[in-house]
This record gives sequence, structure tokens and C-alpha cells, in this order.
Amino acid sequence: MLKSIRDFFDQHIGQASAPADETRALQLATAALLFEVVRGDGVIALAERDALLKAVGTKFGLAPAEAAALIDLAEQETQLANDYYQFTSLINRRFSLQKKLQVIELMWRIAYADATLSAHEQHVLRKVAELLHVPHGDYIAAKMRAREAAG
Repeated sequence: MLKSIRDFFDQHIGQASAPADETRALQLATAALLFEVVRGDGVIALAERDALLKAVGTKFGLAPAEAAALIDLAEQETQLANDYYQFTSLINRRFSLQKKLQVIELMWRIAYADATLSAHEQHVLRKVAELLHVPHGDYIAAKMRAREAAG
């Protein structure tokens, strides 16, 4: 996983350095979890893909091409992953509860982007929230904020 992260950032952002590796790994882990929502119902809707691109670009301050490249890498990583642990364990070590809640809210915003909320998307979100040790009340509050933002 780290080699593909280094290659991505070397190519798109500049030379990788050891301190930046962890930041890049966190970006990839977050993008991978966000991508899991997009593919959660088996249909990658354009609205969800657009919401994913916007979320990744905004969250990490990336240009659209850089965000798209990170999402492509995240898609590859999710296809190789056996579960969410490689992503959530890294986030658990480095993110505060507030940052974890931001990830959960972004996931909900992506789920609501196509105006259809599938049972599988809800399952993915609940599972990730549990793995990130997000309290249930905070999880529900993030869901409500995302639903209000979706209209």
C-alpha cells in the first residue's frame, strides 16, 4: 500500500518524504472508506461519484485531477482489501473523534448524493462507524446533518 501511495504522490504532488507518507496514507484510507459508500449498492451513480470527487478535493485541498487520481488509487486499494481494518486502524491511530465524525458525515453526504439510500450503504456506514469507535449519538447526528445538507 505505501509504495502505491508514494508513487501516486511522487507523480502528482512532488517528492515523497517520510513524514508525508503517513499523511498520504491517511488520505488514501479516508478516500477508500468514502469510495466504499459509492460502490456500496453495486451501482456507481454519477451524483455519488461527483460527491466523492468534491469531498476528497475539499477535505485534502487537492485539485480535481489530483483528487481523481487519489480516488482511482483508493478504488484499487478497496478491491485488494479483505475488510475495512487496514483503513480504519490507520484512521483510529491518527484522527481525533472530531475528524472521524467528519469522515462519517462525508460518507453520509455521498450516500445521500443520488437521493437513494440503500440498505448496503447504511450497513457500510454503520460498520465503519463502529470500527472508528464513533458513539451512536454522534453517528446519528452526522447522518442528520448530511440529510439536511442533501435537502
